[in-house]
Amino acid sequence: METLKKRILQEASVISSDVLRLDALLNHQVDPVLTTEMGQQFARLYEGEKITKVVTLESSGIPIAFATAQALGVPLLFARRKKTLIADPESYCERVPSFTQGIVTDIMVSKKFLHDGDRVLFIDDIIANGDAARGLIKIIKRSGAELAGIGVVIEKTFQSGARTLREQGIRVDSLVKIASLDNGTITFA
Repeated sequence: METLKKRILQEASVISSDVLRLDALLNHQVDPVLTTEMGQQFARLYEGEKITKVVTLESSGIPIAFATAQALGVPLLFARRKKTLIADPESYCERVPSFTQGIVTDIMVSKKFLHDGDRVLFIDDIIANGDAARGLIKIIKRSGAELAGIGVVIEKTFQSGARTLREQGIRVDSLVKIASLDNGTITFA
């Protein structure tokens, strides 16, 4: 997606050789037109895969996952990161580290919404080390659902997340791949 690459170069900022701030595009402000384009691209990639649900993690993945689910005509399900007073006690739960937040959190999905017979597409905004992705994949497997693949807006190829998932035989499709953030410069793969 050349449009996405141009927007990253214009609006993202490099925080360190490992961290890219995307608040203007994905993590704080959302461009509905660009988000819709990304969702349509993921829907094209998974057309014919008999997807029954799109899943993502709270919160930055929600807009892209919503656009993808809408394009596929299926429900969107997101894993919650916080347990609330009204959270379903019958939930799948995994403890996962967050690369950008530097903390460990629990992610939860109600057993009411994910089960055997579902074929899911997992959409994520950025993949770095892949810890959160592996946590949600464990939940998907425990539910009996089948993972069709993972659609990632931005893959940092210099970190191991997507590579290790592919090595496990999991399909990972990235809209943009970033090879380096060294010296404050975004280098695409």
